[in-house]
Amino acid sequence: PGWCPRVVPARGRKSRHAPPAKSKAERVKMPPPVDPEELLVVLERYRQHRLELSALLAEFRAEVLQKKREERLSGEDSAELLAEHRRLMAWNDEENARQRARREERLRKEAEEEKRRKVEVAEKQARKMEAFLKEKEKEVLQLQEEAKSFITPETLDARIEECLDNPCNYNFAIDKDGRVVKRTVLS
Repeated sequence: PGWCPRVVPARGRKSRHAPPAKSKAERVKMPPPVDPEELLVVLERYRQHRLELSALLAEFRAEVLQKKREERLSGEDSAELLAEHRRLMAWNDEENARQRARREERLRKEAEEEKRRKVEVAEKQARKMEAFLKEKEKEVLQLQEEAKSFITPETLDARIEECLDNPCNYNFAIDKDGRVVKRTVLS
């Protein structure tokens, strides 16, 4: 009563990570030889047996169902059952027609909604493309404006002269407020 095992060991089984026994380490398991002709015969016989069994079962089921149907219809209230069955089938047909009409209406609305959504997406895509083209056109015009001030081989000498005449000193220090604190003199 004082000691209770937490896991009951399974007799005859080793853990998954345990190696095989030393006496079984070199053993190669070979399946028993099977005669191919005999295997084909046995398989064919099993297939034939299963087919015959399934055919017999289907026959018995049909027979039992037929007997039940005959018993039900041969009762004294078979006319009432037939009338009830016809009434229920008529109600079922009406319900199916109503559900079909609802389904067709729903599918039509979904198709219209999908068509409307596709048109909206196409219009939105067209507007986006138009805005993109306008933006690219604006960028091209801006680049053309900037290209007027580019240095070309023809204007290279004039730009060199202009830079030599107006020297700019980039050697200075800035404090935390952004003011120039110290500037060196150009030499």
